Amino acid sequence: MKWQNLIFQFKISLQHITPTIWRRIQVPAKYSFWDFHVAIQDSMGWFDCHLHVFRLKKPHGKNIIEIGIPMDDFDDIKILQGWDEYISDYFSEPGRVASYEYDFGDSWDHDIVLEGILLKEKTIKYPSCIDGQRACPPEDCGGVWGYENLLKVIADPDDDEHESTIEWLSGWYGKYDPEAFDGKNIKFDNPRKRWKKAFLEH
Repeated sequence: MKWQNLIFQFKISLQHITPTIWRRIQVPAKYSFWDFHVAIQDSMGWFDCHLHVFRLKKPHGKNIIEIGIPMDDFDDIKILQGWDEYISDYFSEPGRVASYEYDFGDSWDHDIVLEGILLKEKTIKYPSCIDGQRACPPEDCGGVWGYENLLKVIADPDDDEHESTIEWLSGWYGKYDPEAFDGKNIKFDNPRKRWKKAFLEH
């Protein structure tokens, strides 16, 4: 396979939040979109509790294609199965872009840019997160508006919701610091195991 020894480097940025929350990750070029989804989840700090979709065009294509988990409730929307579509068929050269939405309730929208195509290095384990900034918003915090309100609450010890919010956060994150980022703490799950857990272990 021509992509076997190549690595794609992406920058993933969360939209509508300032300063920007972003990650720079390197993933095998042979990855499916499901594999890529798992790497994004792990690098950003999401828990993969909700649906997702990638939106992008094929090279030289005109129509936006949606790739993720097909939903029977929305038969009028054609969503291709992420595990059957491969990133190399869409990200053909640096500069190609896509969007990634996670959690259709909170609607966390991400910008994706392919920054480079690299040769795989034997000393590096892929996927890898090589850079980033700021902690991911907590799951189920109410989208961008809810996140901005949460930041105000946790910064104000006199707020009526301060104590309960800190307690809620600690149950999931321990001490939540919105400015914290350490790529060394990121652990990437095996996408095949994640798929089996999501679709077979019920």
